Amino acid sequence: MAGTRAKQIDVPLGRMAVLCAALLFVLLAHITVVQAFGTRGLNADRRNERSLISRFARPRGDILTYDGATVARSRPTPGGGPYRYQRVYTDGELYAPVTGYLSLYRSTGVEEAEDGVLSGDDAKVKVRSMVSDGDVAGADVRLTIGQRTQWAAYHALEAAGVPGAAVAIDPATGAILALASYPSYDPNTLATFDPARLDGALDRLRDAPGRPLLNRALDQVYPPGATFKVVTTAAALASGEYTPTAPVDAVVRPRLPASLAGSCGRPRPTLLRAFQTSCDTAFAGIGVQLGQDSLRDQAEAFGFGDGDLRVPMAPARSTYPQGMDRARTALSAVGRDQDRATPLMVAMLSAAVANNGVLMRPYLVEEVSLPDGSLLGQAGPQPYRTTMTTVQARYLAAMMTAGTHAGGPGAAVAVPGVEVAAKIAATGGEHALATAFAPATAPEVAVGVVLEHPGPRAGAVAQVARAVLEAALA
Repeated sequence: MAGTRAKQIDVPLGRMAVLCAALLFVLLAHITVVQAFGTRGLNADRRNERSLISRFARPRGDILTYDGATVARSRPTPGGGPYRYQRVYTDGELYAPVTGYLSLYRSTGVEEAEDGVLSGDDAKVKVRSMVSDGDVAGADVRLTIGQRTQWAAYHALEAAGVPGAAVAIDPATGAILALASYPSYDPNTLATFDPARLDGALDRLRDAPGRPLLNRALDQVYPPGATFKVVTTAAALASGEYTPTAPVDAVVRPRLPASLAGSCGRPRPTLLRAFQTSCDTAFAGIGVQLGQDSLRDQAEAFGFGDGDLRVPMAPARSTYPQGMDRARTALSAVGRDQDRATPLMVAMLSAAVANNGVLMRPYLVEEVSLPDGSLLGQAGPQPYRTTMTTVQARYLAAMMTAGTHAGGPGAAVAVPGVEVAAKIAATGGEHALATAFAPATAPEVAVGVVLEHPGPRAGAVAQVARAVLEAALA
């Protein structure tokens, strides 16, 4: 009888043992999954105090301008506390679109894109640091940004008084000399270790007029307007059917949208004259004649449609539409319809023309070095796109230059004593844009400027472009 009872008891005990074993296996498996695959998420969780303490336990590398001015550094936290080092930004509003910010819970700009080297977590930084002095430290990042050019870009936008952005590029290398967005913000307000103050600062910035947290130079796209005629002209020259002196039809036909109606001065101006006067009907007709595929191929040659570009931040994708009828193709040829471009792309249009048709890959980081001065990496100019032949680029450069002579539509961009090439879109559009480079015969700088909804102040876009050109050439 006792043996029978023991057997009856053993059955549920056995089942319970199997169940416990299964639960233990599930628990161990879950722990393994969390440790193997969940550490990144746990480390990023804003509730993980240990991860935050570790992140601010040692100084990050400095961010410097090309001239050597420090615009972001780490300093010991005043009054102590669990976080030992705090980020400090010099001229924060001026450089915010470039540096971004490092806060308790997130980072943006170069602080995010170069986090590995700045924090010292990058494998190359760790190895070189340990070899040199045995102590792992963050590496310094020297930018391509010039103090004078960045200052001129930001304050010219501020003087214009409307939201906008300006970008300057060295056409021969692709180095970004200025990258400004207005209105801006002070990253120091977001570097606080007080969560309540941080949340309050973010709320105020998100609700502020003009969206100061938006990096318009890289993250916003606009209808390019007349600046897109650089692309349409390049496509026309590449087709072999047009030359600068060839006459083009500027008469509005029923097949073209009525919104393109307007006087071009004469019914059959030359391509050069149509470009100078920014004749919409002439360029709409060229677009219809070439077809949307040719225009799209040319736009993509300038970088439209590329979502993989890094500078090292990822700019928004500039786009040229697909699946259009003849009317929409006509509109797209003059930078309307669904054409969209970042201010960076607007600058790249001129950079390509200025460099004889070869567009260099734009970049913001010149070099990375350890605190002892040893170099970890240095940027090298890289071709990004071949947009047109040298001959075609020189034709287009001459056409852009002709428009900035006294009495021309782009005369307001002209720099005294310097030949400037430019294309302005300051009338008839929602926004005002300018793309330009100088000196026209030996280019050193290309710029792209956008002003949002400027209304009667649209002409200020030329003043901003001129200010940036002057600063870069000084």
